[in-house]
Amino acid sequence: MVVYAAQGDPRRSMALLWRTESPDVERPGPKPGLSVELIVETAVAIADAEGMTGLSMRAVGDKLGRTAMALYTYVPSKSELLDLMYDKALAELSVSYDGEGWRADATRWAEDLWGFYLRHPWVLQVSQARPVLGPNEYVVLEALVKILRRTGLSPVVLRRLISALYSCVREPARTASESRLAEKATGQSDDEWWYERSAHLNEVSPDFAERFPTLTWLEGEHAFRMEDETVSYLEQEAREAFELSLTVLLDGIEVAMKAE
Repeated sequence: MVVYAAQGDPRRSMALLWRTESPDVERPGPKPGLSVELIVETAVAIADAEGMTGLSMRAVGDKLGRTAMALYTYVPSKSELLDLMYDKALAELSVSYDGEGWRADATRWAEDLWGFYLRHPWVLQVSQARPVLGPNEYVVLEALVKILRRTGLSPVVLRRLISALYSCVREPARTASESRLAEKATGQSDDEWWYERSAHLNEVSPDFAERFPTLTWLEGEHAFRMEDETVSYLEQEAREAFELSLTVLLDGIEVAMKAE
């Protein structure tokens, strides 16, 4: 499920994101007890617990003891709400990496982003094709640019590395996140699924080893064996892929620095 952010009214969305106007409407009489911040925090909590499928203006209203219509005074629609949720969640990431050298700081930035994605897996469903353009999105990006600028590489190279580092974290995190959610969504554990399917391989492909000799070699060398049996295979593999690709990417940056 891919969700495209930044689909609401541009003026209202940007004003709410950047707080350039009061987001809450003042009315005479008793205070209504709602605010943009409360609505967004509630929506984030729902998405964290139930994913995007559980998110709706009605669900947020129910959680707050209000109707969906009562929310529209503060947030025009679900589209603007999604923008605010995305940027609100990003606010928990660190903004300061300036103590241990560019490589150590880049590693910390990537580790922080990895943890963030696993805490808020719904964020991974928000397409990067249409960025939200909120302040916290820029804060996270600014932190990475400051780190990479210390490498002395050209701005064009830095721009490409920024994209590479985001992808290095985002794609393995997506796999790890989906692995965590799979049992709840399908009603079947990883072990049950693998054993049930793999048991039939010998039946449907008795010549598997001859057809796929390199894969068979990998299996024979125990390349697919994982150390922690309490964590799903795919989540462990995703974590290892993240760590290795990050190391290789940072090694490549060091090579490029020496070539400058």
